[in-house]
Amino acid sequence: MSRTSPHQHLQRPELSRRGLLRTAGGLGAAFALGSGAFAAGTADAAPSTWTHPGMLHNAGDINRAKVRVAAGTDPWLSGWNKLVANSHSASTWTNRATATIVRGGGTGENYGLLYNDIAAAYQNALRWKVGGTEANAVCAANILNAWSRTLTSVTGNADRFLAAGIYGWEFANACELMRDYDAFDLAAAQEMLASVFYPLNNSFLTNHNDACITNYWANWDLCNMASVLAIGILNEDSAKYDQAVTYFKSGAGNGSIAHAVPYLYTDSAGYALGQWQESGRDQGHTVMGMGQMGAICEMAWNQGDDLYSYDSRRFMKAAQYVAKYNLGQDVPFTTYNWGTGQNCAASSQTVVSADSRGQVRPVWAMLHFHYNRRLGLDDKYISQMYYDLVAPEGGGGDYGTTSGGFDQLGFGTLMYAK
Repeated sequence: MSRTSPHQHLQRPELSRRGLLRTAGGLGAAFALGSGAFAAGTADAAPSTWTHPGMLHNAGDINRAKVRVAAGTDPWLSGWNKLVANSHSASTWTNRATATIVRGGGTGENYGLLYNDIAAAYQNALRWKVGGTEANAVCAANILNAWSRTLTSVTGNADRFLAAGIYGWEFANACELMRDYDAFDLAAAQEMLASVFYPLNNSFLTNHNDACITNYWANWDLCNMASVLAIGILNEDSAKYDQAVTYFKSGAGNGSIAHAVPYLYTDSAGYALGQWQESGRDQGHTVMGMGQMGAICEMAWNQGDDLYSYDSRRFMKAAQYVAKYNLGQDVPFTTYNWGTGQNCAASSQTVVSADSRGQVRPVWAMLHFHYNRRLGLDDKYISQMYYDLVAPEGGGGDYGTTSGGFDQLGFGTLMYAK
């Protein structure tokens, strides 16, 4: 499978995704773009008609994976084999739903219960959607129903906002895959996410834990934005959807696009690069950011909004920068200054951090198959990162037992390969 074609270095003008679909003829154009059908609407508002499934995966993604796996075709089959080999995808997984989840502070921390069960619910949902196995559907529904009916609070120190963000959008995505399964209690999930997760998401994006607006890294904003967006889609709540999209474009914190990618460059080969807000911190959190922002962009894409291309594809430039550096190549770096704590005490980073350089996380398939295959762009460094270091992508449980291995749902080779 070739990574690029001779024309892919050409830059295309930014287009309104909904406008493009309207102009090209609606449903037919949507499928030509490799996606489901989308309703016409304004570029900056929630869709007038919601698409389901319409978060990380649309109906076209699911059907393609189903057909390709059944035919035994790679790379989908390799992605499927990664899924089946993961213990979280077994239909015998037993949930450990509890009323209170604690992340941060050390005492009573139990958030591993939640992220392991979310991974199991998502992976079982994928096995049902792609493989058609009823036992996996039963397992996924049981996990999601138990948590929806049991969880009443997410607490801890400031890290409770990370838990509310990451596990909010991931839980909602598992629910989205199961929403048409009779034994899944969609109403319970919708209510729990709106009453337990959303208030924390909203509090963080609004108040930032009463800290200086620049105190928290981009990922803190991003995971909470992703949760608000996912809850908006699951619950068909236009206000929440709009809140997340608006924050992506113009939010005050470090997760909004201009703050997350503060400096732009062009390298000697002519590729546009964007310095990531956490690049001077370490590469594990930087690569995590590719997954968090990627999830936001993919979920919005499946509802008709093209955040991938927003601000002249600023996110793609960041992903190219992060991939290039984690491939072992040099990238430019501009001193990054910010304020910390409640009083905005000055802090700065003068060099890109080599900590955890080259760390593998399953975030690159989504980006490569969007920019290179959907749009036909030359994504040299993203594609090298994916093919040379990551493919085929696994998911939670394949990248260690600590929380970092569960910061993304994964299985992009199975679900995004085109």
